[in-house]
Amino acid sequence: MTKRTSIGKTKTNNNGNKIITTLLRRQGGSGLGKTFPEFSAGETQQIDYQTRFKINAEARRRVPQEFFRDRSPPAFTKTFLYTLLCLICFCFLFNACSRSSDWVQFRGEGGRGVSSSRITPPLGLKWKINLQPDSEKIRSLNPPVVIGDTIYFGSDDGNFYALDVESGFMRWVFKSGAEINSIPYADDEQVYFGSKDGKLYALSRETGQEIWSFRTRSQINSQVTRYGDYIIFVGDADAVYFLSPEGDEQFRLDNPGWYNYTFLMADDVMYMGTGPRTELIGPYDINKREFLWFLGFQEIEAVWYSFSAVHGDLLFMGTADVLFYGLNLGYHAYNRHTGELVWREYRESVLNFDDPEIVWNYFMRNLHILDFMAPTVWKDLVIFTGGDNCARGFDAKTGELRWEMEFGSPVSSAPTIASNRVYFGLMGDDDTPPSLVCISARNGRLQWQMETEGSILSAPVIAGKRVIFGTDKSVFYVLEEVF
Repeated sequence: MTKRTSIGKTKTNNNGNKIITTLLRRQGGSGLGKTFPEFSAGETQQIDYQTRFKINAEARRRVPQEFFRDRSPPAFTKTFLYTLLCLICFCFLFNACSRSSDWVQFRGEGGRGVSSSRITPPLGLKWKINLQPDSEKIRSLNPPVVIGDTIYFGSDDGNFYALDVESGFMRWVFKSGAEINSIPYADDEQVYFGSKDGKLYALSRETGQEIWSFRTRSQINSQVTRYGDYIIFVGDADAVYFLSPEGDEQFRLDNPGWYNYTFLMADDVMYMGTGPRTELIGPYDINKREFLWFLGFQEIEAVWYSFSAVHGDLLFMGTADVLFYGLNLGYHAYNRHTGELVWREYRESVLNFDDPEIVWNYFMRNLHILDFMAPTVWKDLVIFTGGDNCARGFDAKTGELRWEMEFGSPVSSAPTIASNRVYFGLMGDDDTPPSLVCISARNGRLQWQMETEGSILSAPVIAGKRVIFGTDKSVFYVLEEVF
């Protein structure tokens, strides 16, 4: 049975929650946009953040009483055995929490957009930083990777950043030759990303120094993934490249016409690989170097095909096509081994505008976002956001619409799930500011909401007890649990 609810326009936090605010400022200036006027492409700037930056923390505001928890320590017996058992449990939990605080793969395990973190709202602002003050709205600020105490990400300003997760202090910044619309990958020693200058870069995680770079024939607007001994990425209308960790090309697949391309690696199969003709894409076995099946374009007729997610034998993806008055949104499930269609649902977009020019601009805005229409899979549901004002939860096996949540402005990002809750952004409009929202994964009901400076561009990353995202006003946020 479909559950549909609606939220009116509001400028206040739905629960009346107050947040902790930490402002990050540069001494002698306002932000990072003018920090490195002498900085040229291919150089790394080490930051003496002790003298360049300071943190001003504002006081906590009151939070409704029901959010308070009893944090008193448990009573322990004085026996040696019990004390030893507690120490063992503590070490186990500490190690588990350390592992869960990393986010190293685009959209998480299986591309399902689910974090293992057990974060609970209300959330407060730990810190934020304006990367380009007074600049025009940017088109992309893709999800970062988080390893240990460092956040890595690239931006439209052409810089690749390494920030301290606790304070926002900049460890280093590397300047590429053009804008960065690439989602990075990091291993034990290096971090990899692509740039619109046509290069894939491998940098030292510790210092930001360039280890090697690989030049392609076009811009790189895709995620970068390490799978086994391959570094994999896509050049626009160029090729899918498979490099060694040392930067040497191993092999490639032709990419005759796809732009802003994303893919999922699972069980030695790329979902989706590009064939010799634009209309030929499908799962590609990287060991046998052959396609398992091809997607039927004649049946779908869409312009945008989203990043895929797999769960069991099923493959999920979203599509979008522009109409005169709105968008035609498609939701699809396939048997990922055979290509058999399991279910497909279409919805006409629910938007609070129908002017063709506004619809077209809205559609084009989304095409720069690499995870636009990407699904998230939670238990027996597959959840989609983006393309209109709604979030929708479908039965993963049958495609039945379980719930639909409509908002007062378009959704601005793909979703991420943590602890039975779905997090994503709203664009806002002339009357309503942009915001981060949290809804129940079970029924779509609103749980929590916070205004943001600019609309969120990509799915929030949830690592440990933090929620991390960037906005179209070049503001980078790190939130944390209030309690």
